[in-house]
Amino acid sequence: MHRSEIRQEIVERVLTRRGTFHIFESLDPSRTAHLVIDMQNTFVAPGSPAEVPVARGIVGPLNALNGALRDMGVRIFWITHANSNHAGDSDWPTFFDYFVAEDVRARTIRSLDPRGDGQQIWPELAVAENDSHVIKNRYSALVPGSSQLERVLRAGGYENLLISGTKTNVCCESTARDAMMMDFKVVMVSDCMAALSDDEHRASLETMIQQFTDVMTADEVLAVLRSKRNKG
Repeated sequence: MHRSEIRQEIVERVLTRRGTFHIFESLDPSRTAHLVIDMQNTFVAPGSPAEVPVARGIVGPLNALNGALRDMGVRIFWITHANSNHAGDSDWPTFFDYFVAEDVRARTIRSLDPRGDGQQIWPELAVAENDSHVIKNRYSALVPGSSQLERVLRAGGYENLLISGTKTNVCCESTARDAMMMDFKVVMVSDCMAALSDDEHRASLETMIQQFTDVMTADEVLAVLRSKRNKG
């Protein structure tokens, strides 16, 4: 897991602006969904074309958190990334043609093919039968055209979103930004997320806590959910 924490100067800035660090004192478990983003072979497996090594270090914390969330009635959504592959060309050419080096482009496209092994959830993660699975084809699972996630969430009555997975500063952050601007209440679960470096992880969380989401550890998330359940 990442060992970086939000810097004190950011904490003080947040406190000055709104008087409290954490936004949400309680969240209703029955209206809460946990979005676990991109914890699939493409990003977690050693030697994979888009490997995030720290992602393997959050498997234990994620399994523990999900077990506790299921017991409280929180729905788990596994969000994975896929891009259609037409004779070696992807349905996201702007990304693959300009942001991926030629020597890894073909490997990455194959790994993100909807039929490929890269789509499989990392085998050490515990997936329950009643968990949900949504496929996205852009960084954000909520940008128009990326997935059916918004429709599924609205239909299920979910208004609170917990976000974990990888990368903190790319797909997790992109989804969280869109979610907040669509009026979901969003919490980034800081010790259940992975980036390519401590600095990138911290920078993302520092941006999100100031403008877009709450940021909590898994233990803090569970305490907030229990607070609502106990009050009810």
